[in-house]
Amino acid sequence: MKYIQLLGLLLVVIGSFLPLVHIPVVGNWNYWKVDHYLAGMCWGGAVGVLLGIVNNNTKIVKIFSILLILLFLFTLFAIKAQAFQYFSFMPFKLWQEKLAAIVKIKWGWGVEFLGVFIILFLNNKIKSAQI
Repeated sequence: MKYIQLLGLLLVVIGSFLPLVHIPVVGNWNYWKVDHYLAGMCWGGAVGVLLGIVNNNTKIVKIFSILLILLFLFTLFAIKAQAFQYFSFMPFKLWQEKLAAIVKIKWGWGVEFLGVFIILFLNNKIKSAQI
């Protein structure tokens, strides 16, 4: 079962290099292009999960998995908020919403969330199988 958790961890790390946001003129952005600090926190959380998996410490794995989910949700919220803030110079709110809607969330988030859910939910399966 550790190998499946390691596969989930690999999906989280690979997902951070996949396109997460599409900006029409600029192109696709991965975690590093979105924000360096958030990318560092993502990779740091992945290292924490790896240490928990290697040491068979399910509590650490669970904590870091939940922290990664919260980080991903925060990043999604921050991307949308920043898109609205970027177009705040527009005089009408409808125009702001239309222009902010051109910033699209891409398929890399599916890989990120799939990886962390594999880690989190298979962590519970391992714990119940060991009892």
